[in-house]
Amino acid sequence: MTRDYTSARLKTQGLFTQAYGRFEARIRIPEGQGMWPAFWMLGENIPSARWPKCGEIDIMENVGKEPGAVHGSLHGPSAERPTSDLTAIFSLPAGQSFTDDFHLYAIEWEPDIVRFYVDANLYATFNSSQWPAGGKWVFDHPFFIILNLAVGGNWPGGPDASTKFPQSMLVDYVRVYTKR
Repeated sequence: MTRDYTSARLKTQGLFTQAYGRFEARIRIPEGQGMWPAFWMLGENIPSARWPKCGEIDIMENVGKEPGAVHGSLHGPSAERPTSDLTAIFSLPAGQSFTDDFHLYAIEWEPDIVRFYVDANLYATFNSSQWPAGGKWVFDHPFFIILNLAVGGNWPGGPDASTKFPQSMLVDYVRVYTKR
């Protein structure tokens, strides 16, 4: 079966990793059924530890059919389930959409704590003491960055007749800071 669309990603694996600091990107995301833009990170040890033992930090994920909401999450290993997870949703006021303009998506990551921001709004703080029972906090080593626009997938589902193409995820910048 041929498709008139494809997914795309950029990653810093093998080029840049860092543990702790502020990671931010100014992005304008697309909208529509089946669109799945994300700014996220994986532990650099993924080749040996595999997922989810390497850890995953989702700085921003959006399901295109929900243009006014973004998700921030931590995913790691669990002895009781496939993964241990902490997730929060940031929603704009009714009628507003993240697709209308650029927004700043960021985390501030320190030992045992990760804070999530949209623009100047702190909307979630996760720490190791909140980690679900049976899981292991694995956010204590370098991670690499991924920017991607997936089309389709289990969470958003596939595009449908309402989905407009072409779509773009516009990235103004990505910045990483260390705490001194």
